[in-house]
Amino acid sequence: MANFDLTNLAVKMIAPNNEVIVDETGHPSVVVYIPKFKLSDVLNTTDSSTHPAFIVNGKEIPGFYVSKYQNIVDAGVAYSLPAEDPGVNINFDNARARCEAKGNGWHLMTNAEWAAIALWCKKNGFQPKGNNNYGKDTSESNYRAIPTYKDGDGKTCRIATGTGPLTWYHDGTMGGIADLNGNVWEWQGGFRTVYGEIQILANNDAADPDNPQNNTSLKWKAISASDGALVDPECSVTGSPARTGSTVKLKWSGSVWIYSTNMGDNIPDTYKGHVFASLTADNTVSAEAKLLLRALALLPDEGSQASDYEGDYCYFNAYESERCAIRGGSWNSGGYAGLFALDAYHGRSLAHTGIGFRSAYIPDIG
Repeated sequence: MANFDLTNLAVKMIAPNNEVIVDETGHPSVVVYIPKFKLSDVLNTTDSSTHPAFIVNGKEIPGFYVSKYQNIVDAGVAYSLPAEDPGVNINFDNARARCEAKGNGWHLMTNAEWAAIALWCKKNGFQPKGNNNYGKDTSESNYRAIPTYKDGDGKTCRIATGTGPLTWYHDGTMGGIADLNGNVWEWQGGFRTVYGEIQILANNDAADPDNPQNNTSLKWKAISASDGALVDPECSVTGSPARTGSTVKLKWSGSVWIYSTNMGDNIPDTYKGHVFASLTADNTVSAEAKLLLRALALLPDEGSQASDYEGDYCYFNAYESERCAIRGGSWNSGGYAGLFALDAYHGRSLAHTGIGFRSAYIPDIG
């Protein structure tokens, strides 16, 4: 087994919040540490509760590590390494399996973890750019990265991980997380919709592989619209849609999605989306439920402006049964890509050249 102590030392000299962690297979991954913070640190609220990303199985954790780079796969195991073509053509369950193959504490990055990073960036006034326009960002003309995959017309699609400029890192420094905006969409653990009902695993419980995320898992919970508590779902993957009830669901109204307890009769069966900033909730959804949605980057912050989300788009599907989530955008998403970009239109079996994933790590999980 190689000794990566000197490599880790060199990395930490450049970026103290970065680390090279050797997994149980003996291979390294470069990760970025995200320390614990409160809801009031990143949202317009007086609630000082710990953000859900830092609570696993009912216990608070000091922080989590997230892959600095979109992952590759070698011999069935996920790795976070620079200057690589990101692993794609992998469905939700296989992405989870590749991350968990790294050993104890490793998991597919969860939506709660992604949301924590997105909210931190927004609060600190920096939204990273990235490969969302065939090798470059829509707002930049001079910065490009190393191409790794081109389409039939010779246009750059995917780029080598971490080879973009500093504006493509989540905090604008070499110590940041690369390529969260564009390049390839990334599967997210712990969040899904079932016939339009929002379902999640509690807090960051999706980080523990012992909490199953298969389509019939009892760990999936709905959100009570009256108080934000997690309750048994009203919609089941093996049943029929429950269009009304007491849990938070998606309602298509005119040209936008609205969170409500009543989905109504207008359930579109086509790809429907709009800017994230236009997501709202009606008066059937309490302040407590809205706060949870905001904490998970599923609803704009109270008092925020449309410009705060820079045109990031969201897509949902309330017509079909289980739909899983990908976030961030792709090389051809344009201005729709970004930290708040969310696509919950597809099933867990989807595999595509524009969809990849990222592992995360919490020591001594369980």
